[in-house]
Amino acid sequence: MTSNPSSASTYDVVLIGGGIMSATLGALLRQLEPGLSIALFGRLDDVALESSNGWNNAGTGHSALCELNYTPLRPDGTVDISKAVNVNEAFQVSRQFWSYLVETGQIASPRDFLNPIPHMSFVWGAENVDFLRRRYAALQQHPLFEGMSFTTDEGQMRQWMPLVMQDRAPGQPLAATWHPAGTDVNFGALTHRLIDLLASKPGFDLNLAHEVENLTPTGDGQWDVAVRTVHGGGERKVRAKFVFVGAGGGALHLLQKSGIPEARGIGGFPVSGQFLRCTNPDVVSQHHAKVYGKASVGAPPMSVPHLDTRVIDGKQGLLFGPYAGFSTKFLKQGSWLDLPRSIRMDNIGAMMAVARDNMPLTRYLIQQVMQSNEDRLKALRDFVPTARKEDWELITAGQRVQVIKKDAKKGGVLQFGTEVVTGGGGSIAGLLGASPGASTAAPIMLTVLQRCFADRLPQWEARLREMVPSYGRKLGQDAALCAQVRERTRTALQLDG
Repeated sequence: MTSNPSSASTYDVVLIGGGIMSATLGALLRQLEPGLSIALFGRLDDVALESSNGWNNAGTGHSALCELNYTPLRPDGTVDISKAVNVNEAFQVSRQFWSYLVETGQIASPRDFLNPIPHMSFVWGAENVDFLRRRYAALQQHPLFEGMSFTTDEGQMRQWMPLVMQDRAPGQPLAATWHPAGTDVNFGALTHRLIDLLASKPGFDLNLAHEVENLTPTGDGQWDVAVRTVHGGGERKVRAKFVFVGAGGGALHLLQKSGIPEARGIGGFPVSGQFLRCTNPDVVSQHHAKVYGKASVGAPPMSVPHLDTRVIDGKQGLLFGPYAGFSTKFLKQGSWLDLPRSIRMDNIGAMMAVARDNMPLTRYLIQQVMQSNEDRLKALRDFVPTARKEDWELITAGQRVQVIKKDAKKGGVLQFGTEVVTGGGGSIAGLLGASPGASTAAPIMLTVLQRCFADRLPQWEARLREMVPSYGRKLGQDAALCAQVRERTRTALQLDG
């Protein structure tokens, strides 16, 4: 893919960042109003080279079918499924948008980026088995989770995940849930398809190897966007009626530079991650699922251990992890000065409060950073007892920056999730945070549209319902609509279950 900058100096929309978020917003806007002029600026030589890249994330289509951190225990011992329902609802919106693009021939084949992979939860120990049983009992009553199975039978588990059960020590209480409607998503490939879709129509300028250095309000509701050419150092300035900052970890710096009040007091805490990857066909062929366990005490939610089947560019592999780490970079290809440069007088208090109140997380990160290869292999063997060191290689995942916000009681809180920041009377929006992130790009971008294009929503509503039939409604509250949407997207996206 090559850049195609024009001489235009004013755009209706400027997208900053070459990942799944910018691509999704651009694709939505192109469907809703084809006449918009849109420019995308990405600092790297191609799109989807940071967190959206296929190997820089686990590729889980997050729908809470297997992720235990979305279903915490309440103090009374019951399982709270509210977050799981919200995550699943959001992913169904993404599925609907992707289905529309496939059905209308704008994406040739869903197999270019999406594959059906069963989602499983797997636990050991009597207490965890009891938790999983209660979780299953709570979820199976909800229409969004219809089709889930639970077992404590080792024979059934050997059918579902033979690699995980091979040579497992006997006598330990085990339990698993299984759902056939899980997915593996190559968000890098999807980003490329969406950018190709944008580039196929007039009115879109793709500017790669261009780094946005500053955002300045013009005083009339627009923005001056200062851009530097990465190879050569040339500078240019464009004007935008609307700016979306979808630059992953780099979004915080730009939102701070924009001067919008909504960005004041926000800080970022970077967490790096690593995975063990296996591409040995003899091992890969023995596992076809995404199997999620329980997080260690003190671990952040995105550090829940899981063994995943991945399909990247038509080839299957396995990932295990993530192993958390710490880096002061906000992007994988960022600067070691990213964290210190983000500290300001308006957010330092919240950041210090978070440091004070999150000692278990600090200890966890120190332990992870100090791990040896043998320590990592030991964790892997909890899931794959027969794992051999020579079959697995360590790879570095994309960088994640968790949001830190001021809090009246605590001084500051560390948030796990995504945060949409809008300002300038709806003329600018940015996205901060991490998981479930990419899986919920479509509903997150619908939120951006609702906040920043409210005056156009009435004329867009019919088109939005065509793309997302559940728009404005909750699938969890309408079993018939839920079944209809799930069947439509299952057929369009060629998914099982």
